[in-house]
This record gives sequence, C-alpha cells and structure tokens, in this order.
Amino acid sequence: MKKSLERFITALIIIAILVLSMFIILNKPAPQTSSDIAKCIGKNSLLYVQTGCSHCKDQEDLFGNNTQYLNMIDCIQTENQQKCISAGIQGTPTWIIKNQSYEGVQTIEKLKQLTGC
Repeated sequence: MKKSLERFITALIIIAILVLSMFIILNKPAPQTSSDIAKCIGKNSLLYVQTGCSHCKDQEDLFGNNTQYLNMIDCIQTENQQKCISAGIQGTPTWIIKNQSYEGVQTIEKLKQLTGC
C-alpha cells in the first residue's frame, strides 16, 4: 500500500512538472522587433503575403506590433492580384529586396543584413 502511494505521488509530481513546462513554453512572449528596425526593413523591402497563410502570419509575428511599418501586398485582395502576377510571386511570404526575391519566412537578422538596417 505504501509503495503504491509513493508511485502515485511520484506520478503526480512528474505530471505537474510536465504541465508547468508546457504552460511556460506555450506562453512565452513573441519576440518584438523595434519600430526603428521595422521601419528600416519596411523602407527597403516589399513583402508579398496572403490572408490566411500560416507562414505569412509567422513572418508578421516576428514584427509584433510593428507590422504597420512593412510594405505589404496581400495577393488575395482582388486589386493586388495583378501586382503579384506581374512580380512573379509563386508563394508567400515573399520578400523583394534590392530586386532579389526571397521566399519563405526570413529571420529579422537576415532581413537586417539584406536591407542594410
């Protein structure tokens, strides 16, 4: 009886540690890019996205509350579809920096390097 109680308590402790660890991991605040960096990247680039694109959301999340400084074109919007076709956009997110195309989510560090920010 005593051994089963010890096992039960040990199992509860392990479960509590796992639950607490998952809570900490899932509630980790998203990284914030400063407004100055976002402004610089936005001034020196163009970002093609699509509403509903999970990777586009991941890219935008890297900028936190500073996405308003990015030059974004939503390829889903009717008025932007021709722009996306003319630019040869095959997938989103796609960055255009110094006339070069970069598909997929880019790190802030890489964007700073590419834009000279």
